[in-house]
Amino acid sequence: MDKLIQWALANRALVLIAALLLTAFGIHTATRMPVDVFPDLTAPTVTVITEAHGMSPTEVETQITFPIETSVNGASGVRRVRSATAVGISVVWVEFEWGTDIRDARQIVGERITGVAGDLPPEAERPALAPQSSIMGEILFISLSSDRHSPTEVRSYAETALRRRLLAVPGVSQVTPIGGGEKQFQVVLDPAALQAHDVGLNQVIRALSEGNENVSAGVINERGSEWLVTGVGRIRSPDDIGATAVDAHDGVPTLVRDLGEVKVGEAQKRGEASAMGRPAVILGIQKQPGANTLELTRRLDAVLADLSAGLPAGMTLRTDIFRQADFIQVAVRNVRTALLEGVVLVTLVVLLFLANFRATLITLTAIPLSLVTAVLALKGFGASINTMTLGGMAIAIGALVDDAVIDVENVFRRLRGNHRQPVEKRRPTLTVVFDASVEIRSSIVFATLIIALVFVPIFFLGGVEGRLLQPLGVAYLVALAASLVVAVTVTPVLCHFLLPGSNGVLADHEPRFVLWLKAGYAPILDSALAHPWRFTLPAVGVLALALLATTRMGREFLPEFNEGSLTISAVTLPGTSLVESDGLGRVVEQTLLGFPEVVSVARRTGRAELDEHAQGVNAAELDVSLRETSRSRDEFLQALRREF
Repeated sequence: MDKLIQWALANRALVLIAALLLTAFGIHTATRMPVDVFPDLTAPTVTVITEAHGMSPTEVETQITFPIETSVNGASGVRRVRSATAVGISVVWVEFEWGTDIRDARQIVGERITGVAGDLPPEAERPALAPQSSIMGEILFISLSSDRHSPTEVRSYAETALRRRLLAVPGVSQVTPIGGGEKQFQVVLDPAALQAHDVGLNQVIRALSEGNENVSAGVINERGSEWLVTGVGRIRSPDDIGATAVDAHDGVPTLVRDLGEVKVGEAQKRGEASAMGRPAVILGIQKQPGANTLELTRRLDAVLADLSAGLPAGMTLRTDIFRQADFIQVAVRNVRTALLEGVVLVTLVVLLFLANFRATLITLTAIPLSLVTAVLALKGFGASINTMTLGGMAIAIGALVDDAVIDVENVFRRLRGNHRQPVEKRRPTLTVVFDASVEIRSSIVFATLIIALVFVPIFFLGGVEGRLLQPLGVAYLVALAASLVVAVTVTPVLCHFLLPGSNGVLADHEPRFVLWLKAGYAPILDSALAHPWRFTLPAVGVLALALLATTRMGREFLPEFNEGSLTISAVTLPGTSLVESDGLGRVVEQTLLGFPEVVSVARRTGRAELDEHAQGVNAAELDVSLRETSRSRDEFLQALRREF
């Protein structure tokens, strides 16, 4: 440390240039780092989805879910396997150990389910791996509604025009629609017509399946040219279905339209949705892990603005249903405000006690240098700027200036004492600064190490809590270590340049405020040293009361957030029909719209296709956006409960 201080004072210009370059590079990096609410808490997870239309949950569980679970249970690196089974769908989540490469995990699961795919019932489709997404990946909900179009037309437009365009945006992993009516060609057979034409149901099914394809019939070589022969049988309209031949008697074909009615209808609904109390199609947009939520949201806003301009007449696209970017901006802005307030308080305290603007300026240089160093370290670890990393920096603000304050105060005092000496006995300024910095070197080093040791246990946490809190610890410790390096390099250099000619050094006494504090503190200190138990026993008593109060406090993994967004789940009894659940969800939605704080409400009832939650039809989930209000989140929820 002594050699480092000596080297810094000997290379003063180099130290200042390096500090300026570090600050500029750190600011440049910070403005381009991804911003999120929390660190990525997603354990490497592979989702296996298998659809089996018409099968009951019991059959899906025993014939599909259980074999898939069994096949992946013993895979290398798997730590947990979970599943959810509903009517016609099986969802299996395979979680791997932290640190597993997601590509390796997907390959392992893909190889495992390949062996079991042939044993599944014929009604089941081939198991598919869901797109890779983050645990906090739902970054945007949008709604599409219309007063002129049918639910089927709205759903079709949402799936073909909106979903496909949004999936093309880099960083989007999945777009999940729910609500509206899923378009379907339906053949309603007449039993009497089947009997009259002596045709069985299986014959119709086989004819429809085999007739809906284009078939290549080879190549004809003629006159030096090749001609591709193709039989076009792909169905394009209900008339094509009606014209499909099922059987023939005496050369007369029996067509599908002879056996019943062919129409365009809606598939059986497994979910409903609405926005602002009106029927709508809700599209949930999920991001890929590691994608910058704010940057991705900006790209999506540009795409949605373009899509809105080309909507059919009568359709309305709302993009303010739920925006994780708004939540992130509010949360990060709050932490940044706390960070700024901490800097202001530290500035006022330092200025008050040192009563010297130059000394205050030197002390405060430790803050930006330490913070940009922490940002660069987080960038190196692959972390993002979030409430935890910013929180670590906010906590460290007070500690960042400790080393610099001690150094500046001691140099300030030694320079003042040197100035009071006769001219012939005064030492060179560089020597005074070096000796003063070396004098308190051991104090600041040990103080910094002791504070750092308090945060070491955080790095032994595992699982989600470790992933959540370790970035906070990294940000704090790196900033603290950087402040120590700044205190023994940049601070002595700035003291040499700025302090010798300052008013405080040339003054004959300490600041009046410091003299007043010393006058009041001296009698208290004398009394405490003369009667130590008078002060020690009350302190021990207060400590005991604090420990007792701690045992009676409530415990939560995370504090409650009040950032203007709520997700409310309304769950009814298992087995409740979709119609009943939709009606109950509509009641909750209308009640929410009656509150003045509510800006927008979107509701999803049932389950969305490929939704990792695989909700049954007995649940409704409402996403609520609130404007700023004097009522707290808890007061709002209590008022909502009173309505029911």
